[in-house]
Amino acid sequence: MPSSRVLLFLMFLGFAVVTRVQGGIKIFDVTKYGAIGDGRIDNTKAFFKAWNDACKWDGNSGVLIPRGTFLLGTVTFTGPCKKSTAFQIKGVIRAPSDLKRMSNPDQWIGFRYVDRLLVNGRGTVDGQGDSAWSFNSCAEDPNCPSLPISMVFNFVTNSRISGITSVNSKNAHISLYGCHKVSIDNIKITAPYQSPNTDGIKIGDSKGIKITHSSIGTGDDCIALLSGSTNIDITDVTCGPGHGISVGSLGRYANERNVHGLAVRNCTFRGTTNGVRIKTWASPRANVASGFTFENIFMSNVENPIVIDQMYCPHGSCNQKITSNVQIKDVTYRNIWGTSSTKVAVNFQCSKTFPCKNIVLQDIYLVHNGRDGAATSSCNFVDGDSYGTQKPPSCL
Repeated sequence: MPSSRVLLFLMFLGFAVVTRVQGGIKIFDVTKYGAIGDGRIDNTKAFFKAWNDACKWDGNSGVLIPRGTFLLGTVTFTGPCKKSTAFQIKGVIRAPSDLKRMSNPDQWIGFRYVDRLLVNGRGTVDGQGDSAWSFNSCAEDPNCPSLPISMVFNFVTNSRISGITSVNSKNAHISLYGCHKVSIDNIKITAPYQSPNTDGIKIGDSKGIKITHSSIGTGDDCIALLSGSTNIDITDVTCGPGHGISVGSLGRYANERNVHGLAVRNCTFRGTTNGVRIKTWASPRANVASGFTFENIFMSNVENPIVIDQMYCPHGSCNQKITSNVQIKDVTYRNIWGTSSTKVAVNFQCSKTFPCKNIVLQDIYLVHNGRDGAATSSCNFVDGDSYGTQKPPSCL
């Protein structure tokens, strides 16, 4: 039988991280390190000291951010830690509005090389993005300077992010890179629909990621799967506003890794510019995107409910003579229904050099009530089959 101290710790974590726990249990409250939740005082040193002591504790530990509004500068919480570590947010963590007060242009709050991490609580991570969005020039300049991502998880394993709210990130809200077996559940992500590059969750070079029971509304992709993403499961996510759930973009950079194994199930899209999308650049860089299933999905007034775009060129300066070298194959769309705000509800524009293979449509019911007529589908350079109900009529 576990000791009473272990049971108390597991209640604090919200889930059992290990079955055998040794050593003491200790909570490190940032206010005990001098943090002041008045929204004005910089608490970076206090947070950093609390994390370091928790991480070094010879037992399970937790950093507690109590109620209040805590101004926090750029900080990276680094492991490995001796035992399981929690980062519990009850209050508000607020980023500086002045970019000059942020020492890293790429990130605000970082976690690196941590195993068995829990980030949880009913608190809020406030990126104060409205102070920085006017500096985002990426729509005109593909080499635009970076803005900080709110929460960056690099090489984090066997971990969980649960219950928190992220608002108004300066760039993306959450980024996972090099992570393994991380679950994200019951979170809320919000930013205005016109806020630039405020992706909800970006995943790259990670595997075994699960995202469930969450609501994401942003100015960019709700969830984006980038190079090296494998075995990703997305269930019961509501997306909108935003650009949908996207694979990619892929093929822009050299040495990108294949993307394989994605399941998107029981999700809802409301008023998004895209629903489920795969996007690749028209470039000579080769890659493979395969093994995707999109099923039991409701679309409400979505501009492009089902789309493959292998001529992705957001800045309008691409070489139209080059075709994509990304091979897309083994993709199934099953039981997808709702309304399309544009006439073309199913749009597969694949590569002439590497046509899409084994694309399957099964039981699709998407209607368009615009003055330009009923919904249609469009296919170029794609091989596949369709089964069951097909509205609009399948082009496969």
